Amino acid sequence: MLLNPRDALANALIARDRAAIAGMDAGLAALPQTRFALRPENLVGLDALRRMGAPVDLSTAAVRTIEAELPTFAALVDGIEASGKGLVMTMGKGGVGKTTIAAAVAVELAGRGHEVLLTTTDPAAHLTETLAGDVPNLTVSRIDPEAETQAYRDHILASKGASLDAQGRAMLEEDLRSPCTEEIAVFQAFSRVIREAGRKFVVMDTAPTGHTLLLLDATGSYHRDVMRHAGENASHMTTPMMRLQDPERTKILIVTLPETTPVLEAARLQEDLRRAGIDPWAWVVNASLAATGTTHPVLAARAATEAPEIAKIRNGLATRHAIVPMLAEDPVGAARLRALVRQSMKLAVATGDL
Repeated sequence: MLLNPRDALANALIARDRAAIAGMDAGLAALPQTRFALRPENLVGLDALRRMGAPVDLSTAAVRTIEAELPTFAALVDGIEASGKGLVMTMGKGGVGKTTIAAAVAVELAGRGHEVLLTTTDPAAHLTETLAGDVPNLTVSRIDPEAETQAYRDHILASKGASLDAQGRAMLEEDLRSPCTEEIAVFQAFSRVIREAGRKFVVMDTAPTGHTLLLLDATGSYHRDVMRHAGENASHMTTPMMRLQDPERTKILIVTLPETTPVLEAARLQEDLRRAGIDPWAWVVNASLAATGTTHPVLAARAATEAPEIAKIRNGLATRHAIVPMLAEDPVGAARLRALVRQSMKLAVATGDL
């Protein structure tokens, strides 16, 4: 891409690319290289893949910039805040920006004077780096599977194992090395966090889809087991799964990118959640070029390809949604996270309704 003095986003992306290439490990830099230009289209389908190495032709990618009203991230946070407390969970595949969106929601709610716990089940756990400092009213934690499993093992050995002889204790220790032990330990930590949402806002950045669905499976299994043994007391019980299924207590935000594959995977996640009786509260379309008003010809052409995906979300997949623009700078630190929530947007799309 060529520099464009009137487009800060394009220039930032070019500078980021050049810095990454310049900072490449010496061993990698010494290998033979083939470089491909950023294309004005998504590389989906055989024809698009065949064009991957061809010169970029913008003659057929006429794009006009128009003003359009888009649902903002700030309006979504207003809806979350209205309940005064509760659990907010960001879900989606890896790399779509779940951590950033979770941190932005938490920082904004804390800035409005609410007590907020921001936590994560993601093994990558980038929350601290994203916040880059302390925020008033905001506490940060992590559900660490390894730490939770060790604490659970120690508790069981100290309680049930205290009265056992050497052989019995050895058998108990063997049982605690089962993979099920980690599942139980993480589920218990997850349940504690859910309970905290009964008195304040808890924003949870979840692990990528596969890990999250496993955790929800454990939650569902526990719910079914409890209800099976509850008998006449069932109507007076509230399990973690019941809290997740209650839209007044839990708001699930499905985070995606405005591209074919991420939207398809997000739709599948929504189907899985609905089969568990959990209805996502909103979708967040992250890193949208269409929402930036970019005038760079390559980026504007790519922005036009977002229109069908945004329309699919807006007109069928989501009950409510927000569009978050791609930023020239990474949203690291409380100030930039607040700015992300409050972004004003212009829409760059090809002709056609969203």
